[in-house]
Amino acid sequence: MLRVLLTRRWIVLTVVFVAMVLVMYRLGLWQFHRYQQTNKDNHRISLAVHAPPVAIETLTRPGAKVPESERYRPVTVTGTYDPAHQFVVRRRTNSDGEIGFFLITPLVTSDGKAVLVNRGWVAPNNDDGAAFPALPKTPQGTVTLTGRLQPDETSALSGIRNVSGLPPRQYMLISSREQAANLPEPVLGGYLELVSAKPPLTRADSAQLVAGPDSDSQSTSDEAIVGKGVHLPYAIQWWLFAAMVPVGWGVLLRQDLKDRRKKAAAAKSAAAAPAEPEPVPTEQRS
Repeated sequence: MLRVLLTRRWIVLTVVFVAMVLVMYRLGLWQFHRYQQTNKDNHRISLAVHAPPVAIETLTRPGAKVPESERYRPVTVTGTYDPAHQFVVRRRTNSDGEIGFFLITPLVTSDGKAVLVNRGWVAPNNDDGAAFPALPKTPQGTVTLTGRLQPDETSALSGIRNVSGLPPRQYMLISSREQAANLPEPVLGGYLELVSAKPPLTRADSAQLVAGPDSDSQSTSDEAIVGKGVHLPYAIQWWLFAAMVPVGWGVLLRQDLKDRRKKAAAAKSAAAAPAEPEPVPTEQRS
């Protein structure tokens, strides 16, 4: 067996099999780390979602970056909507997977600060899906909103490429820093993803609210939940594959040794067989 393993063929095969085991082990380890990170993110999100609501200005301020640890925190804010500076965000899906827009309306607080409010999803125009859509009415007077705090969207966080040169009041990302140049008031960092309002919203001034991370519907802003429950089975699958490689190596080696023994036995039998006598010429027989 040692002579077989030291042949060029088996040295190459062994190196390839060892490399396969290492690669599969590393892939399983990567999936397991993803599983651990997803669990950690889910735990953090669960704590944030179930925390008691706080005033939004206790967690953010103009020009601030909302930390990931405060994402999805329930927050409240009171003020009046500013429909003159509202805009839409393109290529967003609702819970049914339909592509449309998010409606973003600034809310101006009593102390003169603006908060970007994602009021929800609106359908595109039937004739031109890229045209500015028909919008619900904007609630009048003072309103108190409750929603989820979200950090500014970036291409790195959302996977959405920011495109310039869009039609007026259309954007690709929800960014307080970008909108600070368009609003007369200081803009609080991040934005509020609307959950409820007082006075309650009417049918005429309601958009389709964005689903939260606890909902079975897909939330377009919740990349942390994507892949939930997938990474651990993948890790186990890769490790099972890695465990099967040595078994395959042993089966091949056993078969190779068996074939070599058969060939050696056949050669030995052929060498030991007596030679057939040469035929005697006819004239010599007489």
